[in-house]
Amino acid sequence: MVRNRRKTPSSPSLPESTRKGIEQNFIRDFFEYIREAKRRDGGPVSGAPHGRAGAGPGARWAVSWTGDAGSCSPPHPHGIRQAEAPEAAAAAAASDERCALALGAQAERWLQFQKRQRVSCEEAAKLLLDTFEYQALVKHTGGCHCGAVRFEVWASGDLHVFDCNCSICVKKQNRHFIVPASRFKLLKGADNLATYTFNTHCAQHTFCKTCGVQSFYTPRSNPDGYGIAPHCLDEGTVSSVTVEVIDGKQWEEAVKAHPSIHSMSKP
Repeated sequence: MVRNRRKTPSSPSLPESTRKGIEQNFIRDFFEYIREAKRRDGGPVSGAPHGRAGAGPGARWAVSWTGDAGSCSPPHPHGIRQAEAPEAAAAAAASDERCALALGAQAERWLQFQKRQRVSCEEAAKLLLDTFEYQALVKHTGGCHCGAVRFEVWASGDLHVFDCNCSICVKKQNRHFIVPASRFKLLKGADNLATYTFNTHCAQHTFCKTCGVQSFYTPRSNPDGYGIAPHCLDEGTVSSVTVEVIDGKQWEEAVKAHPSIHSMSKP
């Protein structure tokens, strides 16, 4: 495999005020996702398993609030508890109280936080951990040319983009960066997506039925994630783009030898 790295200019660096605004609004965005999930039919909405044979475009991108690895979930993979039987609810409440007992002087504050946000002990812990882990990420938005397909994705402002020379990537000029499925959310257009597959049929080359643009897809190298086209992102959130050339003509050898490509789709 031959890999070359080159730095290419992208949109101008974000002003300091913009970066501070992103940080200040970060936790608010997470809580908004919780509130949105709570409004959805009283519980999680699960989509079809990622890449499952026979699943239509609409099913593949159905939102899963449970954070399953094989589904398209919002960029906070904490689960939202479904309606429970009284006995189960009581057991969960007791478990939450036991969790708080180990927090010392912060126990009361923790329990009040859970009540205000209406989350379990596990959900609250995961939320706070995710908040810290996502601090270095930026929420990008993007979509196809006609606007029928829109998405948001959490990723670094400094993008690491693959430029593959396999047969289809050359034809489509399919430069992309890879993210975990849990950091991608399809906002609209599930019914307006078509999928092309070939050879092993592992890669799901999705594109808009109206304008034909592929703004994201499921790569063969990372079936548990998404490949996002950086040129389909809206302006203003990308600081820089580093391009890595990968030898897709020798795909198996190239991917096997790559030190980090598989980990890029892991949360």
